[in-house]
Amino acid sequence: MSAFYKTFSLCVLLCLPALAAGEPSQDRSRQPAVKPPAQPAPPPPEYLVGPEDILGIVFWREPDMSGDVVVRPDGRITIPVIGEVQAAGRRPEVLQQEIATAASKYLSGVNVVVVVRTINSRKIFITGRVASPGAYSLIGPLSVMQAIALAGGVTEFADPKGITILRTENGVSRTVQFNYQDVARGKSLEQNVLLQPGDTVVVP
Repeated sequence: MSAFYKTFSLCVLLCLPALAAGEPSQDRSRQPAVKPPAQPAPPPPEYLVGPEDILGIVFWREPDMSGDVVVRPDGRITIPVIGEVQAAGRRPEVLQQEIATAASKYLSGVNVVVVVRTINSRKIFITGRVASPGAYSLIGPLSVMQAIALAGGVTEFADPKGITILRTENGVSRTVQFNYQDVARGKSLEQNVLLQPGDTVVVP
């Protein structure tokens, strides 16, 4: 038998066990790792549930009662068996306890978790001469400069020195001035305040 056939036979004998086991011939260590699914960002510490927020209500061993719900404009949600529950204005952990108390009338050993899937109730508004005016969700701390960046920046004909933040606190409306050019140059940085839910940034 020639050296070629000896080498060929040896290769077949070495490869057969791997083929029989269904293992690929390539090195698995070079395959890209599978990334785990992204988890929702935790809500800010001062967060209260509001209308349009999406919540996950998860009951242990009760799949028929579990699921995602959208907080209605009246601030309530509907949960199977329990019925309607007031959600708006509650902290997630408080709402979780109230749901557990309501469910205990129908179930024993209640174990329920409230997960904030999407925050839609906390919004700020950017209007005027920016690239993309509109409403933006306020998930965490957001400064005026960052908000303008989210909106694509000021346009060519904007007045960057005359930007105004409209804010309502305790029922009283007030304005906060913002000079984009100064802050961009590192001056008067105290103007770059953190925005609050309901704030409107006006770019003339």
